[in-house]
Amino acid sequence: MTPDPGPARDALAQRYRRVRAHTLALAEPLTPEDQCVQSMPDASPSKWHQAHTSWFFETLVLQPLAADYRVFDPGYAYLFNSYYEALGPRHPRPQRGLLSRPALAEVQAYRRHVDQALLRLLADAPPPQWVGLAALTELGLQHEQQHQELLLTDALHLLSCHPQLPAYLPLPRQAPATAPLPEARWLPHPGGLVELGADAAGPAFAFDNETPRHRHWLAPFEIADRLVSQGDYARFVDAGGYRDPALWLSEGWSLVQTQDWRAPLYWREGREGWQVFGLHGLQPLDPAAPVLNLSYHEAWAYAQWAGARLPTEAEWERAARDLPGMRQIYDQAWQWTRSAYGPYPGFRPLAGAAAEYNGKFMVGQMVLRGGSLATPAGHSRASYRNFFPAATRWQFAGLRLARDLV
Repeated sequence: MTPDPGPARDALAQRYRRVRAHTLALAEPLTPEDQCVQSMPDASPSKWHQAHTSWFFETLVLQPLAADYRVFDPGYAYLFNSYYEALGPRHPRPQRGLLSRPALAEVQAYRRHVDQALLRLLADAPPPQWVGLAALTELGLQHEQQHQELLLTDALHLLSCHPQLPAYLPLPRQAPATAPLPEARWLPHPGGLVELGADAAGPAFAFDNETPRHRHWLAPFEIADRLVSQGDYARFVDAGGYRDPALWLSEGWSLVQTQDWRAPLYWREGREGWQVFGLHGLQPLDPAAPVLNLSYHEAWAYAQWAGARLPTEAEWERAARDLPGMRQIYDQAWQWTRSAYGPYPGFRPLAGAAAEYNGKFMVGQMVLRGGSLATPAGHSRASYRNFFPAATRWQFAGLRLARDLV
């Protein structure tokens, strides 16, 4: 006889409520008009993020597992599917900003409908169904946390397009002064035969692309204890880093020329020097704060200029696990690595429609590690593999330097 999950039901239900409420809290500072606009093809409106994450629970959890569930609106399957070919046709991604209907209030009603059904299922599912239900629900929560960060990065890009550069949130009345930034220290790692990745059978959640755990040979290396700062990067800009083709990969140099890159995406040059647009609006450059919104190409060029390189994802993961001196790991900026995004040896995607979650993107992208100021607390971990195309700039991405040890 399968034992009843008991307290696990309540714990998962409480976590579900917290995560879903946090999405609404992140959207609250935005006006209803803000939440309907798409500023570029790679971004999505806040309203769409709220609907899509609800569609995920409805389609992958409730419809397969709740026999009495009634779909809120059959048309939403077309409007809010993101990229799941197995689940049918979908509205084109670059046109999500044209979805003036359903209205924001209807999307929020959709969320309440899904929440009521999901919480009822968590409370009433028979014990034999519980393991599969809990795993799919946790996947949905991790998926929603990813969209919480995307909601912020997409909203920031939208607000940066407004001529008045409105702030997502006002700066705190008494913002804490930034502490002076010490010089970066180099932390040596001996390398050797190491283990990477997450254990799929372990108690902690991991996406399929973090598995299987496997062995990997590392040459000795050293890695910076902190991220590259805005002050560090400003010296690269002022030294002509965006005018020197010798520092750039060919594709990156082409982007510098064709898109007129002169500094990171949200930097603005004023009479009193550089200013940086962020979630608190346009603020003077903070020399001690990590530089953000860099493409892979900009991170690469800076590393070349600094006489260093980007770490591999294997180096980054072992340094994060093994070196207690590592700082700014999970809560400041995603960190570009020089590793292409691909499968680990022995990789197997999830079963069913969830197989499309990660594996189908394992080409033409670079891996980022760590986490950013917009990553929900507790969401990231040493084995987490984020990934984006090399030209991506609107994410909260920065860099940490590495060097060979010979």
